Amino acid sequence: MVTESMRTGGCACGAVRYEVEGEPYQSGLCHCTKCRKLTGSIFSATANWRRSKFKMDGEISTYDKRSFCPICGSRLFFMFDDGVEVFLGTLDEAPNEIRPMVEVWTVRREPWMPPIPKVRLYDENEHAP
Repeated sequence: MVTESMRTGGCACGAVRYEVEGEPYQSGLCHCTKCRKLTGSIFSATANWRRSKFKMDGEISTYDKRSFCPICGSRLFFMFDDGVEVFLGTLDEAPNEIRPMVEVWTVRREPWMPPIPKVRLYDENEHAP
């Protein structure tokens, strides 16, 4: 019997905890202006799981569909129809062995930051024409 891996994570103060089961179906880096503002960094690193593979404990607040801890302010995840996009920095284990599959908004990538080998690159969103 093969069991799927379980990863846990949460906010800085511990008031919100979550777990995701198995491997993400998507992962990547985003250099867009919104992600820069949300993370306070030059890109966001996220991974997506199906909602059925996600469990959460604690109270969250949201802004623009992005969830965060109302106590410490840690940005945690973005929930959408059938999935959840987790900010990888909120996982308990580091490194977490989740390699980016895509890199989006590369037109805004800092010039000193080289592309990651074998990762699909998109100048803007991956669904942009």
